[in-house]
Amino acid sequence: MGVQQAKRIAAGSIAIGLLVLAIRTAAWWITGSAALYSDAAETVVNVAAAVIAYVALGFAARPADANHTYGHDKAEFFAAVIEGVMIVLAAGAILRHAYFSWREPTPLGAPLAGMALSIVGTLINAAWGFFLLRRARLLRSPALAADGRHLFSDVVASCGILIGFALVVGTGIDLLDPAVCALTALYILFAGVGVVRDSVGGLMDAAPAAEIVQRIRLLVGEHAAGAIEAHDLRMRHAGRLTFLEFHLVVPAAMTVADAHEICDRIEAALKAEMEGLMTTIHVEPEGKAKHHGVIVL
Repeated sequence: MGVQQAKRIAAGSIAIGLLVLAIRTAAWWITGSAALYSDAAETVVNVAAAVIAYVALGFAARPADANHTYGHDKAEFFAAVIEGVMIVLAAGAILRHAYFSWREPTPLGAPLAGMALSIVGTLINAAWGFFLLRRARLLRSPALAADGRHLFSDVVASCGILIGFALVVGTGIDLLDPAVCALTALYILFAGVGVVRDSVGGLMDAAPAAEIVQRIRLLVGEHAAGAIEAHDLRMRHAGRLTFLEFHLVVPAAMTVADAHEICDRIEAALKAEMEGLMTTIHVEPEGKAKHHGVIVL
């Protein structure tokens, strides 16, 4: 259900992206501004990223099969990596445009109309980006989260562009226009590298934040009455799912049924705390206790 909701939101991102692209392309067309060109070029990436996210979410929605027994959720991380790479490439294209505009600056046309259109496009992106990040947290979707972060970086860049564009209009110094364009490209480049870094972390089975791991450790300790210790606790993210595994040491004389009851109690507490948590518990007799690096029960 969550994946289907995320797909509908990704489809909305495509529509919003096309609308903003039309607005920003018009702003660039009527002004000839290099800075507003960078705004429009970044929006092309927004549309492409939304399409990639939509496709990836469709793949991630597929159930587990014989070749992918843990499901297809990591497809979202691939989408986020591709989006980050596209942002980096867009930054390169914008830098190239800034260079040629610097060499051959041109006077701006219809600056007020261009600014008005750019402001409308930025407000639309800000509202949609805020919506995306909220839904991404609720649906635990890396693809939507990457799209939302990208849109907010776009909004920040657009605000800088508008300020720079206003300075060009106010001072009449045409060379400020490609300078603003180049600065925008550098900011976009930084944002793209950040998206790639975060997404690669998911592909490399990065652990959740330290506070989440600590909370899980506390819950295991609180709900494992009857056991002796838990050790070798490990966690990793995979899209909407988080995988947890650890060893649970119980008295050697404990029956399988009693040990299983403890495991059920722990899993129920963990499931209530964290949606999408897949837990594997390996039960061991007390002779396997480590007494170091463990959760003492």
